[in-house]
Amino acid sequence: MNEDLKKKNRRNNIILLIIGLLIIVGMVVGLGIHNRNVANHAAAVQFNKTHFNPNVKINGVQVGKLTVKEATDKVNKKAKNLVQLKDGQLVYHYNTTIKPIDEAEMQSFFKKQQTTVANDRTYQYTTRDLSVAQKKLTALKKATLTYKLNGKNYSLKAKNLLNDVTYRNGKYQVGDSSKLTAKLNQIDKAVSTLHQSYQFKVPVGNKIKGKTITVKNKTWGWGVYVKKARRLIIAAFTKNQQTLDGSKAIYGLGYSTYAHGYGYSNHEIGNTYAVVSLKKQEVWLIKNGKLAVHLKDVVTGTMEGSKGDQTPRGVWYIHYKESPSTLRGTNDDGSSYASPVKYWMPFTLSGCGFHDASWRTDWGKKAYLKGGSHGCVNVKPSEIRRIWNNIKKNEPVIIYE
Repeated sequence: MNEDLKKKNRRNNIILLIIGLLIIVGMVVGLGIHNRNVANHAAAVQFNKTHFNPNVKINGVQVGKLTVKEATDKVNKKAKNLVQLKDGQLVYHYNTTIKPIDEAEMQSFFKKQQTTVANDRTYQYTTRDLSVAQKKLTALKKATLTYKLNGKNYSLKAKNLLNDVTYRNGKYQVGDSSKLTAKLNQIDKAVSTLHQSYQFKVPVGNKIKGKTITVKNKTWGWGVYVKKARRLIIAAFTKNQQTLDGSKAIYGLGYSTYAHGYGYSNHEIGNTYAVVSLKKQEVWLIKNGKLAVHLKDVVTGTMEGSKGDQTPRGVWYIHYKESPSTLRGTNDDGSSYASPVKYWMPFTLSGCGFHDASWRTDWGKKAYLKGGSHGCVNVKPSEIRRIWNNIKKNEPVIIYE
């Protein structure tokens, strides 16, 4: 009996010892696991103080678990960092030559998402430059402008006319603008008065509007200055400007690039102009709608012989006035001439104009046929001041048969 009890006690003691050892081992293992978990947590906290959370994307580029510098380098290398307005649509491109983000901006993104432990929340950020470009080009895409020109309105839409626009470093950069150029050329063709022919009433005797003739603008008139108009329209689009005065971008021909006749009445000739009849050898000066001067005996360019001596037909304008002056040129035989005059008012680049001719003795109606000028309108010295006093620079001169 005693022996059995002893065996039982030994067995119980062994069991208790084993249980005790298991408890000790469990405690040791548990402490180790705890310490390891604490260490892992501390490491994770420390890691997340300097690295992006796992699911962060910036500009479409995954930067999770990267430092600010690593994320900056990766975004600059792989990001779609260039937005373009292409044929009316926003298009995004990779461009490794452009760095859209710096470490300071990346650091600001980092602060917005930083937590003490890793998490699976997805963050999406856009770089500053790309965000601004998106807003600017989206607004540009919607821009509509009313282009006002000579009483007509043209509705222009940026998305239809600007083929290639980017926005970088605070500036719009326009590449291909051929559609806008084509549109302006189309408008110019429709409205330009340069080299255009039209019906006009010229004086007969003392009647200001007598005979109807066909005249053709030569240097008189205006057209669309396409290059300048394109620049102004693009600027208006970018500023979301609603209207643009097209007269700010027009041009003329001849001695001055000033646009002549724009907005004038009377077929854009206005109410002040000069008229020269070659057949009648007469000059009329109309001033403010009234007859100011009528000269019945002038001599124009020689009709027979060299065509270069004929007074050119068409609508021109007074380039300038000079008193006194010396007219220089070449005679038909090749010799040079230098003729002093008291009053000189040229109206063509080839050297034709109004001037006195003290050397002339034949003022007959047929003098111009064989013995006329080299193209100028000769006026008697006794009458030249009437022309001088009643004509100004840039006023039109109509020369007709």
